[in-house]
Amino acid sequence: MKYFFQILVLSILMGCGATKLKQINADGIPKASEVSNESVVVPPTDTKSTSSTESPKTTNSKSPTSKLQFSDDIRIKGILNFLASDELEGRDSGSEGIEKAAQFIEGIFTQNKIAPYFDSYRDTLSNFSKPSYNIVGWVEGNDTALKNEFILIGAHYDHIGRIEPEGGDSIANGANDNATGTTTVLELARYFGNAKTNKRSIIFALFSAEEKGLLGSKHLAEKLKAQNIDLYLVLNYEMVGVPLVDKEYLTFVSGYEKSNLAQICNTYAGQELVGFLPTAKKFNLFQRSDNYPFFETFNIPAHTFCTFDFTNFNHYHKVGDEANLMDFEHMAYLVNQFIPVVEGVANASRKEIKYN
Repeated sequence: MKYFFQILVLSILMGCGATKLKQINADGIPKASEVSNESVVVPPTDTKSTSSTESPKTTNSKSPTSKLQFSDDIRIKGILNFLASDELEGRDSGSEGIEKAAQFIEGIFTQNKIAPYFDSYRDTLSNFSKPSYNIVGWVEGNDTALKNEFILIGAHYDHIGRIEPEGGDSIANGANDNATGTTTVLELARYFGNAKTNKRSIIFALFSAEEKGLLGSKHLAEKLKAQNIDLYLVLNYEMVGVPLVDKEYLTFVSGYEKSNLAQICNTYAGQELVGFLPTAKKFNLFQRSDNYPFFETFNIPAHTFCTFDFTNFNHYHKVGDEANLMDFEHMAYLVNQFIPVVEGVANASRKEIKYN
């Protein structure tokens, strides 16, 4: 998330220490091959205590009750604990750790009927020196005409790897940044891969090398443009692991004023799901995440959803960005609220999201 929040200087707090993958497996959290379209079940013995150095859980003014109960906190925890484990060593682009994350994502895609968009799930980056891949799958639309229009749902799955040690810990696990966005995309993919309720086609893309300058999304945008596909909309997820505090909406969207996306989202959600954060406009966050290359290349509505408002998380690009600081119930609620939004946009008779 280097480019999403490069202006912001956050205070440094003591890291909590990452959970080892072998401990996660012992607790019943799955390997990639074990994650299916069923909820992950953690045995009752999973009673790991919370570190006293954790940031307190924050709550939104909205009560987290959802009519749709597709995703849940247990499954969210299982996915996120793997992606942010020490075994992945911070998921630096081109590393062995991010290769494990890529295989994990491919496993979830395969198990949930997400077809490879290209010859395989891997879109090899040509603009980065180390071997790096976007992981790209899709669910074809079920309407004869509308299936030729595409919606892309994305998040970056890389982070910054190892950094200067703090308290003996050098792994920047990147739980909030951006295992949370990755988990959100994987859960949305799981829903549509099995439900097949979308009239328009949906591409699910997990980007590499975002931390190197949005290189993964730039590469994919140019590649899709060369294919001349009818890309209608991009919905990107970035740092959605902790709730906003004292806001009337669940998430803000970058470039709020640039289109009617927020209004359309709120209509389908039946609540004020998406709002305007003045700080996002002040820092021009619209240009600082993986939505932007698609806006530049296609000139289409392309936005990023986020629940980090510069006050509710203190571990940006630090070793303290650990999975045990994430609010799994909040994340499951967010996924469940966005399912009818994506479904509504995918099934509308016209392209209703327009730039202002």
